[in-house]
Amino acid sequence: MIQKNRITFAIDGMSCASCVGRVERGLAELDGVTDIAVNLATEKVTLSLDDNGRLPAVVAALSDLGYPARTRDVRLSVQSMSCASCVGRVEATLTAIPTVVSATVNLASETAKVTVLETDKSVQDIAAVLTKAGYPAELAEDDAAATQAERKADEADRHRRHAILAAALALPVFLLEMGAHLIPAFHMAIERTIGTQTSWILQFLLTTIVLFGPGRQFYAKGVPALLKGAPSMDSLVAVGTGAAWGYSVVATFLPAVLPEGVRAVYFEAAAVIVVLILIGRWLEARAKGRTGAAIQALLGLQVQTATLLRDGETLSVGVDALQVGDAVLIRPGERVPVDARVIAGSSNVDESMITGEPVPVAKSVGARVTGGTVNGTGSLTAEVFSVGAETTLAQIIRMVEEAQGAKLPIQGLVDRVTRWFVPAVMGLAAFTVLVWLFIGPDPALTFALVAGVSVLIIACPCAMGLATPTSIMVGTGRAAEMGVLFRKGDALQALSEVDVVAVDKTGTVTEGHPTLTDVVVAKSFDKDTVLPLIAAVEAQSEHPIADAIVRGAKDAGLMIPQADDFRSVTGHGVTARVDGQQILVGADRFMRSEGVDFAEMVDVETTLAQKGRTALYAAIDGRLAAVIGVADPVKPTSAAAIKALQNAGITVVMITGDKQETAEAIARETGIDQVIAGVLPDGKVAAIDALRADGRNVAFVGDGINDAPALAHADVGVAIGTGTDVAIEAADVVLMSGDLRGVMNAVDVSRRTMANIRQNLAWAFGYNVALIPVAAGVLYPAFGILLSPVFAAGAMALSSVSVLSNALRLRRMKPVMSDATTTIPDASPRRVSTAQEVAS
Repeated sequence: MIQKNRITFAIDGMSCASCVGRVERGLAELDGVTDIAVNLATEKVTLSLDDNGRLPAVVAALSDLGYPARTRDVRLSVQSMSCASCVGRVEATLTAIPTVVSATVNLASETAKVTVLETDKSVQDIAAVLTKAGYPAELAEDDAAATQAERKADEADRHRRHAILAAALALPVFLLEMGAHLIPAFHMAIERTIGTQTSWILQFLLTTIVLFGPGRQFYAKGVPALLKGAPSMDSLVAVGTGAAWGYSVVATFLPAVLPEGVRAVYFEAAAVIVVLILIGRWLEARAKGRTGAAIQALLGLQVQTATLLRDGETLSVGVDALQVGDAVLIRPGERVPVDARVIAGSSNVDESMITGEPVPVAKSVGARVTGGTVNGTGSLTAEVFSVGAETTLAQIIRMVEEAQGAKLPIQGLVDRVTRWFVPAVMGLAAFTVLVWLFIGPDPALTFALVAGVSVLIIACPCAMGLATPTSIMVGTGRAAEMGVLFRKGDALQALSEVDVVAVDKTGTVTEGHPTLTDVVVAKSFDKDTVLPLIAAVEAQSEHPIADAIVRGAKDAGLMIPQADDFRSVTGHGVTARVDGQQILVGADRFMRSEGVDFAEMVDVETTLAQKGRTALYAAIDGRLAAVIGVADPVKPTSAAAIKALQNAGITVVMITGDKQETAEAIARETGIDQVIAGVLPDGKVAAIDALRADGRNVAFVGDGINDAPALAHADVGVAIGTGTDVAIEAADVVLMSGDLRGVMNAVDVSRRTMANIRQNLAWAFGYNVALIPVAAGVLYPAFGILLSPVFAAGAMALSSVSVLSNALRLRRMKPVMSDATTTIPDASPRRVSTAQEVAS
């Protein structure tokens, strides 16, 4: 009889009995889902599953129906994971819990990200299930990285102490046995003094202390896992050393059981194996502690106290006590406590720890300052506008932690292999023993034991399990220090495969702070009369060009009247009534759609566009009144960044709603490969589809609200950190600096990290594929080489350490582009496409 899981969880969106019916019918169509009961009053669903693996399909079906299940993500700290096989078992244990939708486990950070349904069960219940399975778990704290670093430091110290004790006990065993083998005189000295039997008894006593003292952890974890049918790397060590020890005990105390030719002891192999593996675990724990150094550095930026201004007095308070709207004093040299807006004073603030840019940024009244940055020589008074988890620094830490815990597509192969690796190794070891026993030369039993133990000991699932997550942790952490935040872990792999970088113009290639440069009025119109009317309409808009027009009118000393009935037509223009007149401001397509004849000033608009200006038409009561020219200067770093991307083999395309002539001017100045001009905001998605029609991978870089659809649609969405919250939320990667150099740095980080992962995987798989057959004895028939279990243990210990050491090399990455970069591209002619060409 199939055991069914009965679960109750909350859903959203139900408003009537019809909704209940739709949910019940939709769920009834799914295989393995029965006994469905939907409660409108409590907004809960109760159902039975024949297999908990069907839960993701249930959640997806509810989402498709429009009644999404309420879920939440939790992070657990998980202990006692020693290899990739442990990762698979922890994930299997979690996903078998009826309320768990999905689970992703990270061996390097020793955490699990779990998506759970909102039910009456608590997170502690889930942690208890893992603990019962042999992997003690608890809810991860906000400072989990610091806690993990402390835990890893304690673990490394514990392994060091155990390794030293084990080495002190194993050294006499090694000298007694191997010394006798290597030095005939030493062997004779033992025979004449204590005798061989006494030597073996001494070795037995010392080795037993090693195995069940410092080495007890391998048996405490490995044997229960083996008995449950889920062997781990600890099981391999326990079986291998136990076999060597057990055989030696029989040879020592029951010699008559064994043929005389195979009476030998391998106490030294068992003892030295434990020593070497403990040394490997010690080095591994030290290296793991360093993989999270970037998160620890970010946590170190968090300020604990702040100077609060209240009723004319200064109070020193904890940062947690600050509230939005509080005024804080930031003295010279102090760290900014939280995100705030300057209301008095001026200073230069070092933001390098957030943006990666070394040059201090001038701050005065109205400027934003970010928590964790360092104030310069001036004193600032600032008004708090975000605290706690909403601060920029807290969000950065959260993004980095989520990216570090992600699984890349490349990890899929590793997961499939490691799921069966340890059982396969144990089967291969048993097969090796049988082969040696039946067809091996005399003494066959000795050869079989040595080969079988060597196979068990040399196999290293740890290296395979650590190959990907350690590189991700170090790579994304170093990227964060350089001002590149990977919001989604799989973007790390996707960005390394990008062939085309498509960029928005305003605020991305250009400064995003345009200025009014030209106002050319039509016949019978006066500039001082027309400009205030245009500015009145644009004052209602939030577009940077609108702000430039309003500033231009104010700088000219003109009074701006009030506008009514304002309306914005996205991608076309704006309109409103001012002093009883209907004012239209926008592109030629807007004038055309509104029936305004603009033929007399087309040449003026073309001339302005050829100068790189954004040209707009203005009409009053249906008559063309003026053409306005707005210039948005190109960022001084854009040309060098575009050249660097091209040198990296990436095609750079600019997608803009501007006229073709304006696009050509920007392309000539920056060296952009291709321009798709005249694109409406909703046309950017179609432009991206056109770019990847021939199989190319496309990244889109933008900063505005109207860029959000393109950022979400591209293979990788990259948001400029100075952009809008909507754009950042839609992006996969966020650049804390405000220019395109961050794109090149992000691409370089992703490529180097992926190269590092491939190196690790090549080593981990290559090591096992090459050395397990050697340990089994395939070289013995031809060359007489049979690997000693001691050398096998040394190789296994070094395997994990090698992977971790290689990943830690990523900490030395330098930004390929910084303030010192001065590469100037060759401004050769570029290809320009219109939106119509793309559509066709």
